[in-house]
Amino acid sequence: MWGCGALLGARTRSRLWREVLVAWGRRWSAAAPYSASAEPSRVRALVYGHHGDPAKVVELKDLELAAVGGSDVHVRMLAAPINPSDINMIQGNYGLLPKLPAVGGNEGVGQVVAVGSSVTGVKPGDWVIPANASLGTWRTEAVFSEEALIGVPSDIPLQSAATLSVNPCTAYRMLMDFEQLQPGDSVIQNASNSGVGQAVIQIAAALGLRTVNVVRDRPDIQKLTDRLKNLGAEHVLTEEELRKHEMKNFFKDMPQPRLALNCVGGKSSTELLRHLAPGGTMVTYGGMAKQPVIASVSQLIFKDLKLRGFWLSQWKKDHSPAQFKELILTLCSLISRGQLTAPACSEVPLQDYQRALEASMQPFVSSKQILTMC
Repeated sequence: MWGCGALLGARTRSRLWREVLVAWGRRWSAAAPYSASAEPSRVRALVYGHHGDPAKVVELKDLELAAVGGSDVHVRMLAAPINPSDINMIQGNYGLLPKLPAVGGNEGVGQVVAVGSSVTGVKPGDWVIPANASLGTWRTEAVFSEEALIGVPSDIPLQSAATLSVNPCTAYRMLMDFEQLQPGDSVIQNASNSGVGQAVIQIAAALGLRTVNVVRDRPDIQKLTDRLKNLGAEHVLTEEELRKHEMKNFFKDMPQPRLALNCVGGKSSTELLRHLAPGGTMVTYGGMAKQPVIASVSQLIFKDLKLRGFWLSQWKKDHSPAQFKELILTLCSLISRGQLTAPACSEVPLQDYQRALEASMQPFVSSKQILTMC
């Protein structure tokens, strides 16, 4: 397993990956420039036939690769993360559930092997990511329809491409869609070391916004604080610090947040509301504590606070594929400029999926598990 802080740096590994993949892509392109062989092929995939504990219901199986039709794209998957939404889907606790049996994974990056005769948007060697959830990215290769994919630049880091279509998109839309924030305004969030939280820190910094980032206390809190500040966090506080009486003086040196981003619920969300500026908005996009959001009557009446929710899948339904692609390309530009990096992560070979699933469900884990297929 490669940790993001292993001997090879992320950029060095990404460069080596690209060299290997370019050579691999040329080999495949030479063999099948624009159409795939009709001969059946076997792929390895992580499949679940019923909902339950991911460690118990997910199995590594051999599947047959479908033939490539005129509007289809044969993709060899390169890397795919394990996100909380993936776990929730397998458990059956999510707003969008695929038909069973299903291949796990909503996010990842792959390289085009071959395309059907009517495909015009991508070509062999291109990198692609899912356009929508439930594509089933935890597999070595697959045949997808062209409309199910979005092309991304192949010169961005592999881990950034693999983790691009969920968390950074959620972070960007929440920062842009609920309050008209200006440079110098502040944002407060909990679960700040999550994938979305790390993306919020970086995108906010790129927009000139100041962030107050709340995390749970832990033995290595200083290490986590340093890492988040290296990403651009202005302040990192524990849940306990946020509840202290001294916090009343905290916002004398910076504006009260007009936007709060809640991924926890319960007492944590109540504290975010307490520190919001009058007329501010709290957006809930997760419920890690599995406790309701509680807002006092006085906060709603006298501070006119607004409670909203955000779900990326619903945003996609309400917007065109072209708008989602524009969002992806905007984020790619931030990546290319060095303003947005992948979350801290650990790469795990597909065959070691049990270890990755177990690690992804452990508390206080700041490293995202990424399944690698090569």
